[in-house]
Amino acid sequence: MQHPAKPFLITLRAARVNCGLTLKDVSSKVGKSEATIAKYENDSTSIPRDLMEALCALYGAPKEIIFFGRESDFIGSRKMRSA
Repeated sequence: MQHPAKPFLITLRAARVNCGLTLKDVSSKVGKSEATIAKYENDSTSIPRDLMEALCALYGAPKEIIFFGRESDFIGSRKMRSA
């Protein structure tokens, strides 16, 4: 019996970069400062729901594939899996 595959997760920063957007682009489109966007790219643990939904819509990415948490934790877990 096969187990369902875990979804491939990406960070908010990766989703933004994949869309070819800068922090400035995103901040103007969602009405938040560049510092706010950068803050949630580093740690999206407590991202407001409306901002999360706006970013997912802007990036064309369902929230199920976005890693929500500290980006450093995500990077650390990826390194451990590949070791």
